[in-house]
Amino acid sequence: MPKTDPYAALRYGEFRMFLLLRFAFVFARTMQFIVIEWEVYNLTKDPFSLGIIGLMEVIPAVSLALFAGHIVDQKEKKGLLLKCLLGFSVISIGLFLLTWPTVTDGLSTKFTLYAIYFLIFIGGIVRAFLGPVNFSLFGLIVPKKIYPNAATWNSSVWQLASVLGPALAGFSIHWIGVHWSMLLIFGFVIIALLCLTAISKKPILNPKIGEPVFKSLKEGIYFVFRKKVIFGAIALDMVAVLFGGAVALLPVFAQDILKVGAQGFGILRAAPAVGAVIIMFTSAYYPLNKRAGMKLLLAVFGFGLSIILFGISEYFWLSVFALFLSGITDGVSMVIRQTILQLKTPDHMRGRVSSVNSIFVGSSNELGAFESGLTARLMGTVPAVVFGGSMTLLTVLGMGGIFPSFRKLDLQKDVEAHEREGEEA
Repeated sequence: MPKTDPYAALRYGEFRMFLLLRFAFVFARTMQFIVIEWEVYNLTKDPFSLGIIGLMEVIPAVSLALFAGHIVDQKEKKGLLLKCLLGFSVISIGLFLLTWPTVTDGLSTKFTLYAIYFLIFIGGIVRAFLGPVNFSLFGLIVPKKIYPNAATWNSSVWQLASVLGPALAGFSIHWIGVHWSMLLIFGFVIIALLCLTAISKKPILNPKIGEPVFKSLKEGIYFVFRKKVIFGAIALDMVAVLFGGAVALLPVFAQDILKVGAQGFGILRAAPAVGAVIIMFTSAYYPLNKRAGMKLLLAVFGFGLSIILFGISEYFWLSVFALFLSGITDGVSMVIRQTILQLKTPDHMRGRVSSVNSIFVGSSNELGAFESGLTARLMGTVPAVVFGGSMTLLTVLGMGGIFPSFRKLDLQKDVEAHEREGEEA
């Protein structure tokens, strides 16, 4: 098999099923988040309520993340992922009922809103386990020699699903309404469950089974902070996503600023998907391993610029173009960061490292939604978006100046070392 084979990871059947599972679930979860955002804003007409949605999910996700990482490193991964998918399916059914006029006609708006927040909170508990278990299972499905290629496909599929899901959400709200959109989401969860049946149980590689929980958590945290490359990638992405969460305010832009309705909302949400598709194919053929640190810094800087452009735009198609650029730059950032994590994390610590990552990065989307909602209330929607993009730019400049070694990061030697290790094995 040639070293430049862009489809190396896809030649493994279980990895193909893992990608389908990951796409279906991420598609469902992100679509659900957008549908609920639209419904909640319709109920309240308050941008701050959009921030509350993110806060309700991020509180349990962050609070339980480290504990979840410990559990994942101690337990069999497929069984844990099955429990997560079943938990999410129950939440989807609950939201389906709460958006059904037959059910909600006899309920007050306040009760319906709080019930939605409660289910989102439960979803945050499920999410605390999802990141670590997916990251750990990924490392057990493919051999180390093709980790970089597999990480590229994994990151690209995640990115693609995370933008296509919201894009379809916008269109489905226009075509079939909120209620039936929730049923469609449940259908994607069923697809993910079916894909999981094609993946076999994997061995537990942790040599410290039964290790005290606090000792285990301490080891995971120390590892991340000692590995400056991992810590730098996580910290950079966290702050960028935290302050670049303008997409959380898209319902406001679609309804009140650009005045394009549900159909225009769908186009706005679809715009980043086009950029993600481009990255998905080009990064498989042209890996981003050389000068990865500089490429990551430039990608996040470009993301910040695109968010500022979106915030100041008064024209629909210019806004679409800005979001398209955000999809390209965010896709590059995601591919490089996931490659760093896969190459630099030992098998027995994947759950804990992923849990730390989920605290700093995975949850920053929701914290970013809360930050955007709060700043939109305090300073107005457009100034809030421009402020977020500007903070992203300052973060990149600060990281590049404080950590010159990060600018010089090159993953090509790590990739070649893993390939040689795989050939010797």
